Amino acid sequence: MKLKERIRDFLHDEKLKRKLYVIIFESDTPAGKLFDVVLIGCILVSVLLVIIESLKSIPSYLTTPFVIMEYLFTAFFTFEYLTRIYCSPRPRKYIFSFFGIVDLLATLPLYIGLLFPGARYLLIIRAFRLIRVFRVFKLFNFLNEGERLLTALRESSKKIAVFFLFVVILVTSIGTLMYMIEGTQPDSQFNNIPNSIYWAIVTMTTVGYGDITPVTGFGKFLSACVMLIGYTIIAVPTGIVSASMMKDYKRRRDKECPHCHRSGHEDNAGFCKYCGSSLNPKDEMQVKPEDESKDNT
Repeated sequence: MKLKERIRDFLHDEKLKRKLYVIIFESDTPAGKLFDVVLIGCILVSVLLVIIESLKSIPSYLTTPFVIMEYLFTAFFTFEYLTRIYCSPRPRKYIFSFFGIVDLLATLPLYIGLLFPGARYLLIIRAFRLIRVFRVFKLFNFLNEGERLLTALRESSKKIAVFFLFVVILVTSIGTLMYMIEGTQPDSQFNNIPNSIYWAIVTMTTVGYGDITPVTGFGKFLSACVMLIGYTIIAVPTGIVSASMMKDYKRRRDKECPHCHRSGHEDNAGFCKYCGSSLNPKDEMQVKPEDESKDNT
């Protein structure tokens, strides 16, 4: 009974949970910042171990120390994951959050590797946990810029999809044309249409592996045309996304005050810098009833 009571008291120790929460989830305190720095250091070292261990030239006597260190890091990350669940006010929300899923995936590969040895190299997924460095150094503001980029990509998705379809049709046509030109040559590398389409993709994207090359004059002329087309095509998606980002920036910059009708406010401005009125009419509608109730009292 005493053991059950201790376990129950431990599971419901709100004071301990609060202390652990401040250390693990927050970085405003010295202890929280130290924990995050140590955690990031462990993540870097564990990822580096996986990379070094994949090298065939490492001495055999380092194999055992590497395995021991991997087990220690996995035990530490497992304990940290369980502690996060324990001290989280809403464990379910943390478990299914982005960081919760990444934390879980960072601990599973070694356990799965006991059954499937090749899976242990999935430990490299721990590198995703380095995103926590944004919290340590207060760089989450930069994520707003990333959100704007994602918004621009989302708004441009239909145009990019149409452009991608056009490129697919173009490389298929060029590949078929090259097959008609080069396919009749003896020992030609363009011996089928799929190989020719592969060549068209490699050439148009300016990758240029060189494993398949034309030998006829017409084939070389077509290659030159595809290379020049490739340079123009690469810039199109960038232009589409850039135009969408500029449109969003202009929309934010030209946000007009509903009272003085002047624009030129900052992106995150909540009040007009000229007259001091709220830039969001809904906020004013919510404030007015409160003000009226105060006047009535």
